[in-house]
Amino acid sequence: MKIDREAKTLDLDPHDPDFLADPYPAWRIIRETAPVVFWKQYGFWCLFEYGTISAALRDPRLGRSLTHLATREELGWDPVPDAVKPFYAVDDLTLLEQEGASHTRLRRLMNRAFVTSQIAALVPRLTGIVNDLIDKFPEHAPFDLITAFATPVPLRIITGMLGVPDESGPQLLEWSHRMVRMYHFGRTTEDEALAVAATRDFSDFIREFLTLRATGSREGLIGRLLNARDDGEQITDDELVANCILLLNAGHEATVHALGNGVSAILDSGIPPETLFASEKAVTKTVEECLRFDTPLQLFTRYALEDLDISGIHLKRGEKIGLLLGAGSHDPAIAPRPDLFSPGQATRHLTFGGGIHFCLGAPLARLEMQIALPLLFRRCPELRLETPPVRADSFHFRGVESLMVRKT
Repeated sequence: MKIDREAKTLDLDPHDPDFLADPYPAWRIIRETAPVVFWKQYGFWCLFEYGTISAALRDPRLGRSLTHLATREELGWDPVPDAVKPFYAVDDLTLLEQEGASHTRLRRLMNRAFVTSQIAALVPRLTGIVNDLIDKFPEHAPFDLITAFATPVPLRIITGMLGVPDESGPQLLEWSHRMVRMYHFGRTTEDEALAVAATRDFSDFIREFLTLRATGSREGLIGRLLNARDDGEQITDDELVANCILLLNAGHEATVHALGNGVSAILDSGIPPETLFASEKAVTKTVEECLRFDTPLQLFTRYALEDLDISGIHLKRGEKIGLLLGAGSHDPAIAPRPDLFSPGQATRHLTFGGGIHFCLGAPLARLEMQIALPLLFRRCPELRLETPPVRADSFHFRGVESLMVRKT
């Protein structure tokens, strides 16, 4: 890693093995040396401090998209390559990529799946899923907690919320993995081809369910969205498809990483699990520290919706800026000992973003962790690492690819 303090530039390969294993020492050095830098590999300015990131997330001059204000040609952007147009035709219709009135309309509709009463009603199902998975852990042999636990917990919850069969989960998971590769640094043409194929297959799958729900049972979010449209709400079939895909991709990918990162942090901390989960208050503090300590989504980007000055730099309309959520959550301004896993030391973090794009599924993610982690360590009090965690070759979505553990 090279930082030019005077020029405010950062030279850091996102695929560097040491960086992938632990990016937080790099975040500390950058924050102390030049907390606003131009990251050469990405080609845009980045923020690393809690305060500047939090402000940027709430700045109305920054947005996820500019297509409601100008065309790509007007912005001087290259056309979307034909090879990846099918992916962006779906991705651009998601709530995450909308601004203004379209965002308000879609978020109001999607919120129907995340009202407090609906989330609370998931507790019995979630508890049953967690216990069922733990029942299947081998007694005296190592196993991968990611595949046996961290992945199926949120996957089974989100498929249930959508109203699709549990047995569809593995296929939806495969499509999701292929689609999110589009957000990784240095994606290949093979990544793009797989993502486009997955987008088409996933879209066809959701459209079949739209047809079934249109004339049959209106269970699950798909059914509720169809009911909303029948009641006069504006949402097209293409928007329904895109946002159901978004819910599955966002609703399980980040939570899988949060659970894997959290278990890894707890086991590595040496803190007795019975202390971490001794009370409801302790559970809340532990979950929030898991989310802060090893953030699943490290990088979130925004576009300048107009020419503006921010954090000492000038952005022209259409330029991108990177918000390093993990770095912001390790800022000593909010956590006195940011690199130490210590529940209760921080009351804030940036894991779920902020502003109008604050994560819609935050209440669900928190509930899944508040149920899954205490149950896991209550039923497996001697759980321990068999081998060091294997980190995925991805800094953008930071997670554990394999977490080999032993129950006893």
